[in-house]
Order: sequence, then C-alpha cells, then structure tokens
Amino acid sequence: MKKIVPKQYLWSVLAIAIALTLTCFPITETRSLSRSTTVEKPTAAACNVIQHAAGASCVPQASRRLVTLSLVTLADAIALGEKPIASNNFYPDLDSITYLSNEDKKFELLGRSKPNLEKLLLIKPDLIIGWSNTAKEIYPLLSKIAPTALGDFQGGPSWRSHFNFVARVLGKEKVGIEVWNHYYKRVNELKSALGKQYQSKEISFIYIGSRGIESDVKNSFAGSILHDVGLQRPQAQSIAAPYGIIRISEEELYKADGDILFITAWNEKHKQTLIQLQQKPIWKTLRAVQNNQVFFVNFPTWTGSNLLAANAILDDLEKYLVRQGE
Repeated sequence: MKKIVPKQYLWSVLAIAIALTLTCFPITETRSLSRSTTVEKPTAAACNVIQHAAGASCVPQASRRLVTLSLVTLADAIALGEKPIASNNFYPDLDSITYLSNEDKKFELLGRSKPNLEKLLLIKPDLIIGWSNTAKEIYPLLSKIAPTALGDFQGGPSWRSHFNFVARVLGKEKVGIEVWNHYYKRVNELKSALGKQYQSKEISFIYIGSRGIESDVKNSFAGSILHDVGLQRPQAQSIAAPYGIIRISEEELYKADGDILFITAWNEKHKQTLIQLQQKPIWKTLRAVQNNQVFFVNFPTWTGSNLLAANAILDDLEKYLVRQGE
C-alpha cells in the first residue's frame, strides 16, 4: 500500500536541506537596504545587486541554471536568449501554448502558480526570477535556495515593464533593446501593409473564461498591441481598466460589436460555452458575425503578456487582416 507522507514532514526535510545547503555554501550579508535587511551575495562568483519588489538580491553575472516562476517570465527569458531549466506554467496543456517551440517546452514543470519547493531545491538553480504577487510570501525560502528577483507584475498593463525587468536581472539590457527594435520593426511593417484599409474600422477582442465574457481594453496586453498597430477599438473597449480587463454580460454583448471580432476561449469547457452563445439571437446582431469577420485565435497567445506572444499576435493580425484581403 502506498504510504502518504505528512506535509509537515516534507517541510521539515526541506528546512534541513536548506540548512545543509547554507552550511556548504554560505551567503554573505553585506549592507542593510531600505527594502530588505540584507543583500544575498553568492561567494562563488561575481554578481550584481538587483533591487526588486521583494528586496534586493546579488544576482550572478553568468547564470546557467535559471528557473522562472511564471509563463510570462519564462517566455521573456527565452526571448532574451535564455533556456530556463524549470518554470511554473498556469496552463495544464503545454501544447496549447503555440508561441513556444517544441524546444522551448523542454523545461521541468514546478507547478501552476506557486512552485513545488522540494522539487525546486533538488534541481539546484543558480537564479530564480518571477513576480511578487504569487511568490512574495515564500521569498525567504526561495532566496535561500538561490538568488531570487521578483518583479512587480500587475497583469497585462505590466507586460512591457516586466520584460525590461527580466532583461535587467539577466544583465541583458542591450539584447532587450534589440528584441524591442525587432518588435517595433514588425509593427511598422504591419502598419505599412495595412495602409488605410482599416482606419475607419473597429477591431473587437473578447474571450470566454471562468468569469464569463471578458474583453482586454486599451491598456491590456492585446489592446496595447492593437494600439501599436494603429487599429481602432469599439468605444466600450477604448478605455483603461484595472489589469486591462472588463467583464461583459450576454445582455451587454453590444460592447463586443465591431467590424472585425477576434475571439477565444480558455479551455474546452469554455469553447462549448462559446458554441452555445453562437446559437443565441443576440450573437447574430453583431456586425462582424453578419459580415463573416469573426476569427478564433489562441487564448495563451492573446493573453500572453510577453514578447514571444506579442510577435505571435502580429502574425495573427497579418494573417487575418493582410493576407485575407489579398
């Protein structure tokens, strides 16, 4: 019969393991900081002091065993040329993340939102990067496993600043500038290809998830990309909102009305909800539906909040707005 190991025992083992790690590889306390009592400094290699949302850490200049604590951070690190060995991932199915190549998906999974600390300890990272809203409370434990830097991530509106944070932690600001230049080069090429064809058209984006129908408005991840390309949104979506998201009831479906509608769903259950919505009379009142201008897109891409996903959205806009009109 399979034995069940008490959770308290696992934490005890973790604490002992951390203690042994610290005995063999001591952390030097340097100077006090306003946001943290000490700067954690590895004695084995040169490092840079990085201020972050949970304090300050001395990050090794040459990380080789990088762990990320979110899919957003993972993708940004990959965009900067890194190959994290492990990461959290909110999506249970890696195949649904179409903007990651098969090679990019070769990382060890640590959990969905919070990492499995026992597994994290065993893989021996030399740097951990994530965001504070899911990891700040366990930062003291994380920072004893490896130097840890947590960004202040506030959803889609923070996607650009989080990429810059990851680049700074990794010491790859110059690479980051090159990545941004590539993105804006693609934006300008797409704007040129679109010409004046869509100047007077409204582009709507909605999705269906656990909270029903939602839309990413102008300060969201997808909304900011549509803005970069110069595309107009319906009036109800041309606003800023907390986390860049508004909820839309079925009775308010007119807020999703536009000349073109991009739509997606969180999982198979929500795809069925979408199918049911499409059978209702109110769905058929939408202009995009009447004109056959409704396009189903990938959920992890359009809500991705990272530069790999941003470039994938540009691919979709080129596919549906440029090539379709040829």
